[in-house]
Amino acid sequence: MITCRHLVLGAAIALLPVAAAAQEGEYITVASTTSTEQSGLFGHILPLFEEETGIEVRVVAQGTGQALETGRRGDADVVFVHARELEEAFVEEGYGVERFDVMYNDFVIVGPGDDPAGIADAESAAEAMAAIAAAEAPFASRGDDSGTHVAELNLWEAAGVVPEGSWYRETGSGMGPTLNTASQMNAYALTDRGTWLSFQNRGELEFLFEGDEVLFNPYGVILVNPEMHDHVKAEAGQAFIDWLISDAGQEAIASYKVEGEQLFFPNANGAS
Repeated sequence: MITCRHLVLGAAIALLPVAAAAQEGEYITVASTTSTEQSGLFGHILPLFEEETGIEVRVVAQGTGQALETGRRGDADVVFVHARELEEAFVEEGYGVERFDVMYNDFVIVGPGDDPAGIADAESAAEAMAAIAAAEAPFASRGDDSGTHVAELNLWEAAGVVPEGSWYRETGSGMGPTLNTASQMNAYALTDRGTWLSFQNRGELEFLFEGDEVLFNPYGVILVNPEMHDHVKAEAGQAFIDWLISDAGQEAIASYKVEGEQLFFPNANGAS
């Protein structure tokens, strides 16, 4: 729930000019997901923001759950993550000022080219996951409380499966390392499309399942509440948020492509 206090604070910050934040050597810390970092998106958009504002962005790439904990501790100025329920709770608990939609992509299921569980013909993501479990085909899970891991657990629940046994491997690491593990094991994995498109060490893995609406993957950005942590760089942090949801920021996100494919789609208006 966004309180009147948060609205007043947000309005006051929004009125400050970007130039006021761009003092010499100024930087902000953004706790974000491994998918935004490992997909190469930040390498594309952050230089554009820094050139326009003079504000350096230092990224701490973690799973969404860890990134939100970093924000709760006040060890970041902004969180930029992708698990809407966790983000809304972060704001409701007073740790964040307001959540803004920024962009989206989707989750996909990749796996061995010979598809031993037959998921390519599944009619839903839950059916695909149930087929993997029934076949006890190797599956590599992030197991790290990230947005991707939360989405995966929701799919297992929808499939009526409690994943356990030697076929199920939790890596406790980011998306890139988990895909590396899947490649080594010739295993199935749930991944965001952006990281998959930029991933080079595919081995025998192939893109097998997409398109279910439950695989929609929105990203949000939140200023850490300076009333909780008075050292938060609220002006510069809000300047970054304002740029992300501006025409310039949305165009920068849309222009990032790998081998001609767009990895993320601008979503500042909250489309679903």
